[in-house]
Amino acid sequence: MPRFFFVAGALFAGLAVAAGAFGAHGLEGRVSPDRLQTFRTAVSYQMYHALGLLVIGWATAQGWGPTVHTAGYCFVAGILVFSGSLYLLVLTDTSWLGAITPIGGVAFIAGWLLFAWSALGGG
Repeated sequence: MPRFFFVAGALFAGLAVAAGAFGAHGLEGRVSPDRLQTFRTAVSYQMYHALGLLVIGWATAQGWGPTVHTAGYCFVAGILVFSGSLYLLVLTDTSWLGAITPIGGVAFIAGWLLFAWSALGGG
């Protein structure tokens, strides 16, 4: 199980770097400054949680228990829904996608709360 979180974290981090480069070099001047900031927000949150997945992998390897696994899956879901919806919003100029972004935010928050619970020995 730790391997999944290490691999997912590394892949999401690499993709965040690629997306950041694309945003800086491929989108500047093609989308509004507000949309470019939205794209940067997606990249930032993806990178933060990719690094969080690496920590989750470490905690899993230390035997923290099943709650930490759930936290990791929340991070994965959050990256896909939060960052993914923002990327699509910017690239397709489809504003309604912003309505599902908070679902990813809730997944991130749940992941952090579950991780804290695991750190306290809660499972």
